[in-house]
Amino acid sequence: MEHGPTACDTPTIQEPDLQAAVVHSKKDYNSVADEIDRLRKLKQNVLVESAEREGLKQRIREMREILEQQSTEVTEYDELLVRRLIEKVEVYDERFEVEFKSGAKVDVVR
Repeated sequence: MEHGPTACDTPTIQEPDLQAAVVHSKKDYNSVADEIDRLRKLKQNVLVESAEREGLKQRIREMREILEQQSTEVTEYDELLVRRLIEKVEVYDERFEVEFKSGAKVDVVR
């Protein structure tokens, strides 16, 4: 700066060009930031779905273990077995629906 711009042999960037470059880079930054946010949300959804699937697999494994521990065929009502396997039973006029703890549902027509 001692000798002014004429002493500098490095090419200079004009103010409008510099401003245009800054505006363009800001747009690019915003675009990348938006994409990062979108991907983070997508990743979170995938992780939640994966955890739900793993939970379902675990409940199915537990049901299988319970059933394998049964030494004989079930011929009468077993309160403990029902509480371990069945989440809920919904009764309708013509049928009822049994929902197991694994999430599986069975319709039984009367």
